[in-house]
Amino acid sequence: MSQDLQPDREAFIKLANAVMPFGKYAGRKLIDLPEPYIVWFKQKGFPKGELGRMLETVYTIKANGLEYLFHPGAKNHENRKPH
Repeated sequence: MSQDLQPDREAFIKLANAVMPFGKYAGRKLIDLPEPYIVWFKQKGFPKGELGRMLETVYTIKANGLEYLFHPGAKNHENRKPH
């Protein structure tokens, strides 16, 4: 298996702990931002730089129903309670 296909544990941990630095949801973890807010960024354009890359990753995670990976103890996305 190619090294490029290995999960990046440090990037996963960084994304899991990253918080929104501005706006209505300032201080909330990126992975916990409401999906409509992430979709709005997708439509309007993600910010430049690392924050934009992380928000785009969160969009992909949410679009594929994988948020549960960031919530230990949740067996799958159907068992998660809405925020």
